[in-house]
Amino acid sequence: MSNLTPRDVSDHAGGVAARAAREVWVYGVVQGVGFRPFVYNLARRLGISGWVRNTSAGVQMSIEGAAPLVDEFLVALRREAPPRAFLTAIEATPVEPTGADRFTILESDADSGAYQLVSPDISLCDDCRRELLDPADRRFRYPFINCTNCGPRFTIIEALPYDRERTTMRRFSLCPACRREYEDPGDRRFHAEPNACPVCGPRVWLEGASEVHGSPEAPEAAIVAAAELLRRGSILALKGLGGFHIACDATDGDVVRELKRRKGRPHKPLAVMFANLEQLGVHCHVSAEEAALLESPEHPIVLLQWRRSLDDRSAVHPEVAVRQCYLGAMLPYTPLHLLLLQEVGRPLVMTSGNLAEEPIVKDWEEASRLAGIPDASLLHDRDIRARYDDSVTLVRRGRPRLVRRSRGYAPLPIQLSDELPQVLACGAEFKNTFCMTRRRDAFLSQHIGDLENLETLEHYEASIDLYEQLFRLRPEVIAYDLHPEYLATKY
Repeated sequence: MSNLTPRDVSDHAGGVAARAAREVWVYGVVQGVGFRPFVYNLARRLGISGWVRNTSAGVQMSIEGAAPLVDEFLVALRREAPPRAFLTAIEATPVEPTGADRFTILESDADSGAYQLVSPDISLCDDCRRELLDPADRRFRYPFINCTNCGPRFTIIEALPYDRERTTMRRFSLCPACRREYEDPGDRRFHAEPNACPVCGPRVWLEGASEVHGSPEAPEAAIVAAAELLRRGSILALKGLGGFHIACDATDGDVVRELKRRKGRPHKPLAVMFANLEQLGVHCHVSAEEAALLESPEHPIVLLQWRRSLDDRSAVHPEVAVRQCYLGAMLPYTPLHLLLLQEVGRPLVMTSGNLAEEPIVKDWEEASRLAGIPDASLLHDRDIRARYDDSVTLVRRGRPRLVRRSRGYAPLPIQLSDELPQVLACGAEFKNTFCMTRRRDAFLSQHIGDLENLETLEHYEASIDLYEQLFRLRPEVIAYDLHPEYLATKY
């Protein structure tokens, strides 16, 4: 719990300004984006007293202070909100001042009937990237660095309100240094729920090679060894943000063909991850709009016009996307991906870790389904709650278009003009996503895939259960295809 003492403010006549108080509710994406720390520091700046807390419905606060500053506080809530916050409504009700003399962050309040929006996972921010690559920083090359502006959100949330004990990070107790950051209003990690460091956070290791690399004392060895395997032509499974990737050297046609053979997808194009925009520009034509999309907080796959070359051995091999004019390209969006790409020094195929037509594998228990595909696996011990495939986009007429809406976008809702009853739209048999509505929010799911097997059906059912739990949904109407053999229909 953190607190501060307010300051006095005089009115224009030289006396003390009248005191005002408000009960305030803020709705939208206001948890997991640094909103409570923002409110706390705004109150400190303006001399406002009271409290703020997360609830299952949104962020609730009680504020009081000089009337002009209370008004300024309410205006600043929207005008200065954190960049990843998405405010749908602010309600401020006049109440009687209580005489509070400080501002506090209270414990969260869970309400079984209320719901609020959930932030998607956010790609590595510039501040964390600088720390990651700074030899003097205590998180130098730590593959799980994050702050209130970046890192896992949807993939680790198990329940709301959004607090560490309701995420898969609850098993990692904060060390004293991380605890100080978490409790310091002036720190970028003030109330950052996934906060971690090499002392207290998740670890990475390599399995399946001739030996296991990366003990808790030396996790760096795992990334270095994995990079060396990739350079030598091995195929690697990589546990990422919302599931596994399968990676290999994108410039080696033989290993790309072997990966396709092992995955059972000999003709489908593969996505490629590049270390940075400069490396990517050597292989693809990139417009300003496409560059902005690649480097956006969502960091999706972007379909780009390919500079194909059969002669340059350092070029992405044509086998990656046979007879295609466009290449699915992306930049590293987690610190683990960034460290691996920098260590390898060449573009990597980065395709979903699954068998043909099955959902992406998300944990080591399921990874047995990948047996026979990777030669080794780069693993970590931060559990994944929700599967989360990469989003796919393209730019047309200067505007981004979503081809596959998943990581970075889901589960943000589409805002409707009118309130609807609670509806479950089951979605199509192929390339499935479902949609659930509550009030004016239409929650489109992350990409589910083709509903052709038991594994995808189980992923579909688990995702519906998660959305019902997080957003307190109990559908009153169900819309589905009338084809009697579709699995979504049978569901």
